[in-house]
Amino acid sequence: MRNESGAIMLALLTGAAIGAGVGILYAPDAGSNTRKKIREKVDETRHDLADRILHAKDELTRTAEEKRVAFEDKLEDLLSHMSYKADDIIVGLEHKLEELRKKNAQLQK
Repeated sequence: MRNESGAIMLALLTGAAIGAGVGILYAPDAGSNTRKKIREKVDETRHDLADRILHAKDELTRTAEEKRVAFEDKLEDLLSHMSYKADDIIVGLEHKLEELRKKNAQLQK
């Protein structure tokens, strides 16, 4: 969803830059003024794209950090759950071992 909105914004910016460039080229103005306007539009678009890329990078970093924390939390919960299960298995095995010892002691009498 975010990729789609980013692509739409990029397409709109590109279209606006192209439209502004075409409009400036066809406007009745001196060549030096036209070049100056084109340069200003290019600089403006460059800065806008740099800001958007920085924002996207920050968003990606934040999302990656959130996913890492969530993964670590789930892993910790899983390991804790497995530890309890292991304890249950050990207790069960100890009970079985005790039963076997009692049976063995009865058989040796």
